[in-house]
Amino acid sequence: QVQLVESGGGLAQAGSSLRLTCTASGSTDNLYAMGWFRLTPGSLEREFVASINWSGGWTLVEESLMDRFTISKDNAKSMVYLQMSRLKFEDTAVYYCAAGVGRISYYTPSARQSYNHWGQGTQVTVSS
Repeated sequence: QVQLVESGGGLAQAGSSLRLTCTASGSTDNLYAMGWFRLTPGSLEREFVASINWSGGWTLVEESLMDRFTISKDNAKSMVYLQMSRLKFEDTAVYYCAAGVGRISYYTPSARQSYNHWGQGTQVTVSS
């Protein structure tokens, strides 16, 4: 089992920055990717934000967020970060960390189905 704990959420003013952190623990030997998804108010499904390949380090960020959001990782600490800058009111959401663990040959970084472990989420509220 893998446990994911998010931190760094909170209240932020529009235009400011926040950095979310996700710490993975447990059976992470076959960790292949970690990602961030968010659930905005009124939405029924979590939407893709960013993903990072654990061994290769390549990243994917939702196109509409690429100019403001960055994902990075620290393998030694089993941590993944989401740096969010120039926050907008519409970034208000619960942000979830996700991890894909297992032996696979291919996965879709932006698909929720690619991840089999999820954190509890951290609330980000952006005031306009």
